Amino acid sequence: MQRPVLAALAFSLLAVGAAQAQNLHINPQNSPISQAVKVPAGSETLYVSGITPDAVPGAPAATPFGDTKTQTLSVLGKIGAILQGQGYSFEDVVMMRVLLVGDPAKGGTMDFAGMMEGYNQVFGPLKNKPARITSQVASLVRPGMFVEIEVQAAKKP
Repeated sequence: MQRPVLAALAFSLLAVGAAQAQNLHINPQNSPISQAVKVPAGSETLYVSGITPDAVPGAPAATPFGDTKTQTLSVLGKIGAILQGQGYSFEDVVMMRVLLVGDPAKGGTMDFAGMMEGYNQVFGPLKNKPARITSQVASLVRPGMFVEIEVQAAKKP
């Protein structure tokens, strides 16, 4: 009699532990970003450095990496490959920092709408959105780069 009870208790403790091991994305209004993400103790964490876009073949000299949307998609594609290579996915991203350079075609202001178009193509369909900050900076490592993104991802081991 005790064995079934102990087995059931062990199973329910494992189930509770597994449920607690999930990242908690706090996003009450289903916005494009979470207000916060709680990562449980014991999670495996991946820190991805700031990633910049690839040049677009045949692009004009003034915008060798394309517009902000194009650059965002390029950067997120590279980040996706890094995540996948380490056994993670975009669902595991808990924090994102986006740096945008002012676009001369937008009067020197950051093209937030263009970045969001690219971001939403990747993160829009996902249930879990990262916490995120977006800032305008004076410049990045090469002229014509408008986007640099770094992420942190976490998952249970």
